[in-house]
This record gives sequence, structure tokens and C-alpha cells, in this order.
Amino acid sequence: MFPGIAGKVAVVTGSGGGIGEAYAKALAANGAKVVVAEIEKAKGERVASEIRAAGQEAVFAEVDVSSPASAAAMAARAVESFGGIDLLVNNAAIFGNMKLASLMDVDYDYYQRFMNVNMNGVLLCTRACAPAMKKRGGGAIVNQSSTAAWMGVGYYGLAKLAVNGLTQCLARELGHARIRVNAIAPGPTDTEALRAQVPEAYKKQLVASLALPRLGSPDDLVPTCLFLLSDAAGWLTGQVVNVDGGQIMRP
Repeated sequence: MFPGIAGKVAVVTGSGGGIGEAYAKALAANGAKVVVAEIEKAKGERVASEIRAAGQEAVFAEVDVSSPASAAAMAARAVESFGGIDLLVNNAAIFGNMKLASLMDVDYDYYQRFMNVNMNGVLLCTRACAPAMKKRGGGAIVNQSSTAAWMGVGYYGLAKLAVNGLTQCLARELGHARIRVNAIAPGPTDTEALRAQVPEAYKKQLVASLALPRLGSPDDLVPTCLFLLSDAAGWLTGQVVNVDGGQIMRP
């Protein structure tokens, strides 16, 4: 068990599947009361139901993270259900069904929608949840970045590089309120989204290039997320932690 998670209220966006589902279930298993925040109702309700079936506490909140009103309603649902908010994981993103196009060619309306979810959604959900966290005397936030942030790979990488910047800026702005803000940058992780987006031949090349040559799994990411949210990381903020099999080695 990770210290300081049991009894806390955790909001996890994009937790209807993949890595977000793993985060939500791990938080619940460590004693947190979890808000499964997801745009796809059936997926989110399934995860919340499975958590409750395991004897743990969870509710579903339908959310479009690109909408300030929807993010605010998500936060209100958490407060109404569990009395406050202590932890936030900004995991929601467009990836598995992402359109492939260059920055020079991508349809601009699509680009704006993409950035509103993948970049601005982090800010909007933080703005929605931070007031409740302040009322509880502080908390912790984990943003989902990606190794793509350092690889110059189109608007997906650009959005994740912006998430890194938001992580640092929000860490400075919210530190006085005892709210810590960090990020995880996963490498290639075996999820439905990755399988939909990355061709098998390229996937093999990608794995071969890693220092630890295998795809990651959501379970590989969970311990880092729990650590960053826990009291064990009490003096750690503004950091981006790679969990990537050695794909990116930063000095």
C-alpha cells in the first residue's frame, strides 16, 4: 500500500479503459474513493461497477474534458459523492482513433478539437478540481504525458510537450496551496489504443529500439502513478517521470 492514498478522493479522467482504467482500479485497491471520469458512458459505468463489485468505492462521472462546464460538473459530482477531492489524474486524450496527418496538412477544426482535449483538458480539469483540493488542505495531480513529447511527432507530440509545460507551470502556481503536480511519460504501452494506431511492423521496430525491449503494460505505469500521488512523494513536484523501457534517456 502507498501511504496517504487510503480514504482520499481521486478523480481519474479517461478511465473507461486502458491505462486510465488501470490507474482507477489501483487507486481503489489502495483505499481511495474513485471518480471514474469518462466521455463514453458505457465504458465508464463498467469500470465503476467493477470497482464496486470488488468491494471498493467508485462512482461514474460523464465528462468532456474540453468543456469547462463539463469539467466543473465532474468536480461537483466528486464533491457531492465523496465530500471533496484530494487526487486528480489527467489521463483523458484522443489517441486510439486519432487522425494521422502532418501539422502542415491537418484539418484546422480537427486540430483545435484535438488540442482542446489533449492539452487544454489538463488545464480545465485542474481548474475545476483545484478549489475542492484547496479546501481539503492540498492534494496531488498526475498528468499523462508521453515520450512523444521529445520525438517531434506532429500534433500528438506537440500536445504532450505542452502537457509537460503545464505540469511545471501548475506546480509553481499551486505549490503554495500544497497541491503537487507531476507527470508520467509512458513509452509504447500495449493498449487497445496503441494496437489501433501503430502498425505491427513498426511496433516490432519500436520494441527492438528500447533498452528494455518489450512493450509496456498499464501495470508497468501504475506504481509510478501511485507513488506520485502518495505521501511518499511529498517533496516532489513539477517533474516528468519517464516509464518507457529506456526509450528516451534525458540528461
